[in-house]
Amino acid sequence: MTKVHGRHIIILDFGSQYTQLIARRIREQKVYAEIVPYFHPFDEIKQANPGGIILSGGPSSLYEKNAPMIGREIFNLGVPVLGICYGLYVAVNAFNGKIKGADSREYGPAEINILKRGFSQSPLFKGLKKKERVWMSHGDKVISLPDGFSVTASSENAEIAAVSNDDMRIYGVQFHPEVHHTVNGIRVLRNFIFDICRLTPNWSMENFIDSSVESIRKTVGDGTVLLGLSGGVDSTVTAALLQQAIGSRLYCVFVNNGVLRKDEAKQVIERFKKHMKLNLIYSDSSKRFLSKLKGVEDPELKRRVIGSEFVKVFMAEAKKIGRFDFLAQGTLYPDVIESVSTKGPSETIKSHHNRVPEILKLIKSGRVIEPLKELFKDEVRELGKSLGLPDELIYRHPFPGPGLAIRILGEVTPQRVKILQQADDIVVSEVRQAGLYRSLWQIFAVFLPVRSVGVMGDKRTYENVIAIRGVTSVDAMTADWAYLPEELLRRISNRIINEVKGINRVVYDISSKPPSTIEWE
Repeated sequence: MTKVHGRHIIILDFGSQYTQLIARRIREQKVYAEIVPYFHPFDEIKQANPGGIILSGGPSSLYEKNAPMIGREIFNLGVPVLGICYGLYVAVNAFNGKIKGADSREYGPAEINILKRGFSQSPLFKGLKKKERVWMSHGDKVISLPDGFSVTASSENAEIAAVSNDDMRIYGVQFHPEVHHTVNGIRVLRNFIFDICRLTPNWSMENFIDSSVESIRKTVGDGTVLLGLSGGVDSTVTAALLQQAIGSRLYCVFVNNGVLRKDEAKQVIERFKKHMKLNLIYSDSSKRFLSKLKGVEDPELKRRVIGSEFVKVFMAEAKKIGRFDFLAQGTLYPDVIESVSTKGPSETIKSHHNRVPEILKLIKSGRVIEPLKELFKDEVRELGKSLGLPDELIYRHPFPGPGLAIRILGEVTPQRVKILQQADDIVVSEVRQAGLYRSLWQIFAVFLPVRSVGVMGDKRTYENVIAIRGVTSVDAMTADWAYLPEELLRRISNRIINEVKGINRVVYDISSKPPSTIEWE
């Protein structure tokens, strides 16, 4: 577990869709928060010396067979504990309180009444009004409290909507303070972090840089590091951090797979070789990749083909330089979290790790360095800014590893790649020009191999379709389609139809995630 950021909050994950959001909200308060599965070894939690513990919500009912549980030892650590929704039930159950299924499931906005005990409210609710709007998501409820616990809030559907045991500093809430629908949820979390746990806001990118550089230098020593560079935010920030730590002993391999954005290869070489002075090895393997993709229509097969070829090209280029001591990857915290199931040790590690054993043949120590593995995406961008990277780079929209191959429905051909590159460049440049790029999570074009009739220059045409996908999101777990001004959409459509040969129709995707995904394939 992490021990370089001072006293922090440990979040025991019981499988809630909001667990990552709890960590993000706490880190926004400049306090480090770490997520571990509920079954994480108790001795390691104790050794980490947390300043507080949060028990997350979860999809289970406490009375289901094999429902996730923890022992009472967590509550005997002598640090404050906050249980959220399912975490509330876990805390109450640990002290022999009673929980049962509610008569009706409560999901969505609700109002709680904050109760006084004597002349004061619970310290968890300091500064809040008597009635507060919150977000509920539960099917069980507490019906009987253990000795030493008191009710601190109620709702129409839950007489016991919040509890506390001030002597043991154990608190529980039925609602979710981490979601923005809970109007004063951040205040509740701040009360727990600062007033109850008495933590200091010392989590900053400057501290992270200092501790990471020290850790990298200690780990690498006089060795060398190999990094696969894509030009995206994650790999770029990884490169900048490693370069600050070990300088010219970092070597980067950039592979042009033929399905990059317009002028991507040229821009990456310009940025990293000329301006950042990186040891950059460039491989133009576009013809090789496009040849392998010929006739391939299934999206998963496209991914496998590109992944397999990348490993071969990457290894061939790296061998030309020599043997390395370490391999670096731009793994982020959500990748690490998702690699561990809350139902037990995960059997399936995320696909970006699956290539490591092959590439590790080039690495003397067989070790991997993942300097961003503690960070969320927005924190990576903040880190990039602290490292002096330009806004144009660190606020770049996410781009899939298989590139434009999964934005071309059906077979990937050189002609379709060129069409999509041109159309996508028009979309992004117009959105930038309108000043809306930073307000969107992603905006891009998709090539649809659907031909429709049109009229251009008094002649009938029979050409393909470009779909535009624009979404707003916080972390890509959910996303809403972005409302763009009519005049902007009109300008984008006119430019694509007039400037991109082979396209005579433009459509806009107005589906959200879920049920749709952000990418089309």
